[in-house]
Amino acid sequence: MTAPRAREFSARIPGLPAAFAITQPGRILFGRGEAAKAPGLIRAFGGRVLVVHGANPARAAWLIEALGPETLALPCAGEPSLADLEAALATARAYRPDCVVALGGGAALDLGKALAALIPAPSGPLDHLEVVGKGRPLTADPLPFVAIPTTAGTGAEVTKNAVIAVEGRKVSLRDDRMVARLAIVDPALTDGCPRGVTLASGLDAVTQVIEPYVSVKATPYTDALARPTIGPGLAALIRLMQDEDAAARDRMAWTSLCGGLALANAGLGAVHGLAGVIGGMTGAAHGAICGALLGPVLAANRAAAMGAARARLDEVCAILAEVLGVTADEAPLALQAWARVSGLPDLAALGVEPARHAEIAGAALSASSMKGNPVPLMETALRQVLVAASAAAD
Repeated sequence: MTAPRAREFSARIPGLPAAFAITQPGRILFGRGEAAKAPGLIRAFGGRVLVVHGANPARAAWLIEALGPETLALPCAGEPSLADLEAALATARAYRPDCVVALGGGAALDLGKALAALIPAPSGPLDHLEVVGKGRPLTADPLPFVAIPTTAGTGAEVTKNAVIAVEGRKVSLRDDRMVARLAIVDPALTDGCPRGVTLASGLDAVTQVIEPYVSVKATPYTDALARPTIGPGLAALIRLMQDEDAAARDRMAWTSLCGGLALANAGLGAVHGLAGVIGGMTGAAHGAICGALLGPVLAANRAAAMGAARARLDEVCAILAEVLGVTADEAPLALQAWARVSGLPDLAALGVEPARHAEIAGAALSASSMKGNPVPLMETALRQVLVAASAAAD
């Protein structure tokens, strides 16, 4: 290529940001059968292992037994509250583990991640929690943390925060050092996941590759992870609503992993800004809330955006449209309608009362996730989103 042509070609390539960072686990294993490697890899961190698992201890029995009799197992029956965290922390500190392992859905991973961060800490959770606490950085390095997800949705196995419910809000404990030393994503652990959980968590996964892609904090790294997984992720979820399919489970696990890595580095947006408030207020499942909000938030952002932000939102809608068989303009409403027909409840069914829309919208404006939204959405726009997400889609 001649020098003039090289300069012309180079001019058409978008420039890189002046600087950006990449936060991710030290090691990630992905693939069917990879979970079998977990016991040996975990033992390298020490013999006293704390395992946090979901509500059904039988699903963690294989790992607990393989790690040996000194292992301490703690259940996480639902999305952790401050009281849950404080009780588990007292037990865990008395045990003095060498490392913490979380096996389960996003709630178990969040509790395990928080314990790994706070067991060595000289102070309590409220010194470090955002919004409702002092939000101070950790003063001691967390224990080694190993994450093994059994659902495909939250991406919590690769993120640097743990979500805790406090006083009717969902807030984060956040530190770059909270990222797992080892994440093992074995799609086989998600096989046979109940339909409702698959739908809600899958829509969360799709949301978490869309929001980082349109985020004002997007980077070439997060773009490379997020954009290629939007369409295949939604297509895999549609397939799983039709029948159990191992290949679709694999694609959903990959979408979830990419979303977790993307959001850890580019943030999220209004879907999660609203979802954190709603989840703390109602106790409804996080993925179901995100799924109900995604279409209306896409529509609101697209209506308000201009320039590069509008172009990215148009691109996302075109990708969704191709999968759903509609036009790009129809994609947000079509996605909402498909989710509803597939069994996802609307916000009203999830316990969101219209009388509280203004309160939710106002509280969401201060959520950390709102900082990544592609356009500023005022309280009025957020209230309109809540109305749209509470009404049956045609």
